[in-house]
Amino acid sequence: MMFDGKSLDGWKKSGFSTEGNVEVKKDFKEGKSAILIDNTDGLNGITWTREMPKMNYEVVVEAMKINGSDFFCAVTFPVGESAVTFLVGGWGGGVVGISSIDGQDASENETTKTMGIKNDKWYRVRVRVTPAKVEAWIDDEKYVDLKTEGHKLALRHGEIDESLPFGIATYQTSSAFRAVRVKKIVPEKK
Repeated sequence: MMFDGKSLDGWKKSGFSTEGNVEVKKDFKEGKSAILIDNTDGLNGITWTREMPKMNYEVVVEAMKINGSDFFCAVTFPVGESAVTFLVGGWGGGVVGISSIDGQDASENETTKTMGIKNDKWYRVRVRVTPAKVEAWIDDEKYVDLKTEGHKLALRHGEIDESLPFGIATYQTSSAFRAVRVKKIVPEKK
């Protein structure tokens, strides 16, 4: 479990130039605690300070957009010696995808999708990393099924690298996060 429901133990503010308030609020919704990340003029977020797997793992984050105009959940995670970000609600609030693949952002590569995002609704964001693939779901719908062979995976140029080795960020949006967890997995045999 990466969030104990009580504190930011194991986390730090990411250090973005536009960072703002980040806090744990008890009894946020439905009697559960959540990490609240405030809306700022740009990026705001938290970075995991402990060991993180680089391969054969799955991460689940429950995220809620409170208000704002852009992505409410950007999960940056390792893929072997590289890293990418799964964006939910980018480019004005509706783009979902991976940044970056072969130098192309989530708005312009093969993982680009759109979805309607509602404020004050919990979304279950799940990412799975294996040697063959990066996969991502929102609730029960699979949004990313990327075979990694032959692709250059990297972070988008800029401050998002402050999220390494694992981080959660927002852009001009306030959000809540709960039930952040990682588990190692055994990949399926071909």
